[in-house]
Amino acid sequence: MNFPLYIAKRYIFSRSKNNAINIINRIASMGIIVGTMALFVVLSVFSGLKVFSLSFTNEIDPDLKMTSTYGKSFLLTPGQESQIKKVDGVASYTKIIEERVLFIFKDKQQVTYIKGVDSNYVVVNDIKRKLFNGQWLKPDSYQVVVGYGIARDFSMGLLDFENPLQILAPKPGKGAFENPEEAFNKTDVLPVGIYSISEDLDSKYVFTDLGLAQELLLYKPNQISGIEFNLKENADETAIKSKLENIFQNKITLKNRAQLNESLYKMLNTENIAVYLIFTLVIIVALFNLIGALIMMILDKKGNLKTLFNLGTEINNLRKIFLLQGTLLSVFGGIIGLVLGIILVLLQQKYELIMITPTLAYPVVFTLENVLIVMGTIVSLGFVASLIASSRVSKKLLD
Repeated sequence: MNFPLYIAKRYIFSRSKNNAINIINRIASMGIIVGTMALFVVLSVFSGLKVFSLSFTNEIDPDLKMTSTYGKSFLLTPGQESQIKKVDGVASYTKIIEERVLFIFKDKQQVTYIKGVDSNYVVVNDIKRKLFNGQWLKPDSYQVVVGYGIARDFSMGLLDFENPLQILAPKPGKGAFENPEEAFNKTDVLPVGIYSISEDLDSKYVFTDLGLAQELLLYKPNQISGIEFNLKENADETAIKSKLENIFQNKITLKNRAQLNESLYKMLNTENIAVYLIFTLVIIVALFNLIGALIMMILDKKGNLKTLFNLGTEINNLRKIFLLQGTLLSVFGGIIGLVLGIILVLLQQKYELIMITPTLAYPVVFTLENVLIVMGTIVSLGFVASLIASSRVSKKLLD
């Protein structure tokens, strides 16, 4: 049996004659356990907050979105559409038009996006589930669905036939107009539904029929600004992108959910890293107790070490005893802390012990990735701390 490991295990599970050393060992063990539990719980909370934050954008963002690289719109030929239908991995797709226009309701006005969608939009995006009031628009109609933020700003109700919502879109072309009204295409629409997703999105889009958007923007029947795709489960995104780029001769830009919300993903990842580093610093401070405990143990076992040295044990093997002892303490403490942290996370998931609001529990997510990160951090830092402490064992100390 490995001699340093055997001695290290004996030192871990045996009590010292010096009660102060026993107390210091308990404090060091508790520091590791509490630090591990805290780090795991905090990472699980931020994983939950990340999922919670992204759930809002995922409601309206497709798996893959295609736009033109060389302008606001492009022409979709029947041949290209036929090829899209044959792409393996694409479950469904919807043609869209997005453009900033002016909305006027009574004496109020606001510039935001019109989003023209076809009948497949509700298949690609589960937007109906986010309807706050009313119903989804009918195809080939002058109906619109507005966000809760827009409806609030306009003090707008639904099915108000006496006060329609007006949309004004700039006419394409160059030169000046003598009459400002001639510079815009204008149409009246009827709000039939209000959606509610998030504060930003609720003030961003007004959904209309694709044909109405084409008519308003003077687009051709096959002219659109993008296509949104719903991919099959476990579909090869890279292969699908490659096929679509070949169909459109590399004149398109394709973005997945993460790329569509790049700034949000960066912010969430940065916050997660910052919190991880802060709590890692807390664990480093706690591991100073481990260094102190090992040094006290070295001094307490000085007589035994001198005997082992005189019997022929090398200094490196004596150092390994305390290196292994500190590493094992870190492993055992990490496992106990992880078990306690996992129990807390699972209890929060099932019983919603801590609430943000009376109806919303604090989101937490249990992931194997967090388990590996925490265990790797504790063991690595514990090994370094043990290495520092075990270096105190020297021939000079034994002499």
